[in-house]
Amino acid sequence: MTNREPVILLEDIGLESCQQCELHKHGSRVIWGEGNPSAPVFVILDNPGAREDKEGTPFLCGTRETLQRGAYEAGLDSESLYVTYILKCRPRRAYDKPSARATCISYLWGQLEAVQPDIIMCLGNVACQAFFQDPTIEVKNIRERIHYVADYMTVASYHPLAVRRRPVLYRAFLQDWKLLVDQLELIGPRPPGQSH
Repeated sequence: MTNREPVILLEDIGLESCQQCELHKHGSRVIWGEGNPSAPVFVILDNPGAREDKEGTPFLCGTRETLQRGAYEAGLDSESLYVTYILKCRPRRAYDKPSARATCISYLWGQLEAVQPDIIMCLGNVACQAFFQDPTIEVKNIRERIHYVADYMTVASYHPLAVRRRPVLYRAFLQDWKLLVDQLELIGPRPPGQSH
C-alpha cells in the first residue's frame, strides 16, 4: 500500500541478546518482529509465544492466521505490515511484569522512532495497557476510534488468540482493521524516504 526506503532497526545492529531484565534468564531468544520492517502499519502484540521462541519466527499459528485474515480482508497486504511485541523475549515463568515491560518497551519506542509508521494496530489488553501506559484500560472500551499515543496514530483491537477462541469477536476485529485501513487511505502514500 505504501513504499518506503529501508530503515535501520535495532535488530540490524547486532543486538541479538539483552540482559536488561530478568527475561534473559528464561532461556528465550530475542524476537524483534516479522514482516516488512519499513511497513506503514506496525502491529503490536504482548509477547512472542512458545513456537516463536523455539523456531525464531516471530508470529505463528493461530495468532498469525487470525491476524492476517483480519488485515487481508480489510485490504492490507503482507508488505504493509510489521508485527512486533511489547516484550522481546517469551516469558517462561513468573517474572516482574512492570519492570520487564518498562525495559522492553524502550526497544519498541526505538523501533517506532526509526520507522515512523503511519499507523499502529495494538492488539489485546496487555499490549494496549503497556503501550498506552494505562494499566486500567480494556480493549472493549477503547476500540472503534483513533487514538494518539506519543503522536502515533493508533487503533486498538482484540488479541488474535481471543478472537480465535471467541469467533463472535471476529466481526469487531475486522471492523477495527477496516478503521485502520480507512485512516491509512486518508493519509495516502508517502514519497520514498519521507515521513508524514
